[in-house]
Parts: sequence; C-alpha cells; structure tokens
Amino acid sequence: MKERLEMEKKQDELKLKQAELEMRERLAMEKMKTEMVKDESNTKIQSKSEYFDAAKNIRLFPKFCEKTVDKYFPQFEKIANNLKWQMPYWTTMLQSVLECKAAEIYSALPSEKSSDYDTVKQEVLKSL
Repeated sequence: MKERLEMEKKQDELKLKQAELEMRERLAMEKMKTEMVKDESNTKIQSKSEYFDAAKNIRLFPKFCEKTVDKYFPQFEKIANNLKWQMPYWTTMLQSVLECKAAEIYSALPSEKSSDYDTVKQEVLKSL
C-alpha cells in the first residue's frame, strides 16, 4: 500500500513536471512568434520609409529656368524639406531638371562633387 502511494506520488510529480515543461515550451514559442512579428513589422516600416520614388517626386517641383535660378534653389529646398527628402536624393532630383548651361555645369563636376547638393548649387549660381 505504501509503495503504491509512493508510486502514485512519483507519477503525479512526473505529470506536473511534464505539464510545466510543456507550458515553458509554449511560452517560448509564443515569445518567438511575437518577436518574429515585431521584427517583420519593423522591417516593413523601415523598408517603406527608406524607399525613395524619384519618378513620383520629380513632378512635385517646378521646372528649372536659368533666368530665375536664384529663386529656384530656395523653392526646391523648401519642397525637399517639406517632403522630408534625405539630402543624398537632392542632387539626383536636381540634376534631372537642370537644363542648358546648368546641366553642362553639373556634368562637368567630378563625381564626388556632383553628389554634394551645396557644391552643385554654388557652382550653378556662380556660373549663371
């Protein structure tokens, strides 16, 4: 009788340990799922915010005119700032609308200088 009680007690302890292990395993799985969903949503948010659609944005600023170049840059900068464009995109967008002499000036700049917005702006303003 005593042996039977001890055996039942051990079986109950084993069942309890097994249930505890299963619960820990479920909790670990849920934690992993939560982290995966969190990482996935962060990746989606990050990739959307980092994507810059030049074709969509090019139509948002005015046509370049050499006669009013001094007024063009402040207007361009205002639009770029309002749309929260990152600075590396500014010269890409600007060079796509430059015409005539301004386009020649941009093309004549060395590669490292042509990617710096302030340098491009200074060179164009200086030459026109």
